[in-house]
Amino acid sequence: MSTLVVASSREDAAAVEAVETHHAQLSGQVGALVDRLTLAAAAPLGAERDALVAFVRSEVLPQAEAKERTMYAAARRDPAAALLVDALLADNATLRGLADRIAAAPTGVEAAGYGRALQVLLDSHLAKENDLLLPLLAADSEVSVAAMLEELRGAGQGTGEEPADAADADQPAGGHSCGCGHEHDQAVPELDARFVPHDIRHATIFGALSAVPAGGQMVLVAPHDPLPLLAQIEGREPGVWSVGYLERGPEAWRLLFSRTGA
Repeated sequence: MSTLVVASSREDAAAVEAVETHHAQLSGQVGALVDRLTLAAAAPLGAERDALVAFVRSEVLPQAEAKERTMYAAARRDPAAALLVDALLADNATLRGLADRIAAAPTGVEAAGYGRALQVLLDSHLAKENDLLLPLLAADSEVSVAAMLEELRGAGQGTGEEPADAADADQPAGGHSCGCGHEHDQAVPELDARFVPHDIRHATIFGALSAVPAGGQMVLVAPHDPLPLLAQIEGREPGVWSVGYLERGPEAWRLLFSRTGA
């Protein structure tokens, strides 16, 4: 446990530990699925994207909705927790939006970028629940975390296992399922970072760039001239990227990244 939690009962102490353990499992499973998606980003979209979206929609989001009905509702009884609950609800809305963006992404690089954003946001979100929400609930003698845990266990598939690549049965090998009729692997992928929350924007861009293969390219759309980001990228990977501006504002800055190094 990352925080010392003083619970009002032994049952709630055990429930808090169980919730934190499940959070660690969710984080690890999403991380593994995002890693698989990133490694496959140079290939046509297929099972890796479908597996991540399926897991988020069948496990992560149902859990989030169950917490909204139970834990968040209970926490709202404390006026001091209002801002925390609002932040957690905003995170859930962003997670849903990112899942939709991953599902609709036309290229593997874009899907990987949004996938990394989802992973970073989920880890931050679960840390807020572990370090702030659970201690608040566990210390309240009028709240039963153990009872809430039972409802959480009924949300989603509840298997606790990494989802199988069920999409393989319906997806041709190496194909993609967007139905647009285009061969996306021949196009230069474009990541529109304007729609990514500011606190995870750089992590999203780093994730997308990590999925660009040697000799590959990616277009980044930013809400401003991303000079600090360019300095960070050069510091992380000196001499790896060649960057050219395609558009310089005022509404959007479009940059073409070309991987020239290893």
